[in-house]
Amino acid sequence: MASDVVTYEIRDRIAIITVNRPDKRNALTKEVVDRLNAAWTRFAASDERVAVITAAGDAAFTAGADLDDIPHDLWRAIPGIGVEVDKPVIAAVSGWVVGGGLLFVQYADLAVAAETARFVYPEAKVGFSGGLISSLAARIPHKVVMELVLTGDAISAQRAYEVGLVNKVVPAGQHLDAALDYAAKLADNAPLVLSQLKRFIGETLSKGPSERAGIARREVDAVTNSADIAEGLAAFKAKRPPAFQGR
Repeated sequence: MASDVVTYEIRDRIAIITVNRPDKRNALTKEVVDRLNAAWTRFAASDERVAVITAAGDAAFTAGADLDDIPHDLWRAIPGIGVEVDKPVIAAVSGWVVGGGLLFVQYADLAVAAETARFVYPEAKVGFSGGLISSLAARIPHKVVMELVLTGDAISAQRAYEVGLVNKVVPAGQHLDAALDYAAKLADNAPLVLSQLKRFIGETLSKGPSERAGIARREVDAVTNSADIAEGLAAFKAKRPPAFQGR
């Protein structure tokens, strides 16, 4: 990629996608969102069978949005919303998992947390919300979601494990290795079955208004940015039949 704020590494049919701004606690910027969108697009079209989303350093998976460069289109960086991804995604987190960072754990298929991880969704304390967090209620108990999002207080890795937000808690520094252990098992399984089950389960889970809006925006953008729309306009101006290619 043209920038290293997000890196993409291939290891044994596994894509490791890393937010790489440790000096800024991996805060999310517009550039990070663009690079994550590109990484998910690359993964979806690749031969890699599983992706692990993680971040550089141990202090924070991400401190959330960078207030000097707020990405108001964060949905574009989320697999399954900004990019359709029907292959397994595993989150590997440590340190602070703040705001939009929690969405990557929420929308991952599996998640591993270092024992140092702390999860917090502070939007009610800041006065802003994009609403994507609402779909968390389809994944962990309702009252736990309400406590997390309405108080803005942090929960520990152990509490996240107890309520089903993460699959495993491991000693500090071992979260990526544990996620890669999961990924290796999935990479050996039948990819068609994994994709089918992921799609079927995804259709079973409820989607909140912001999630549905993001998916609709993705679909509209695909048409708006297509070669066919350029061909249609050119054909109209030239008063000739268009030759659409479906892309």
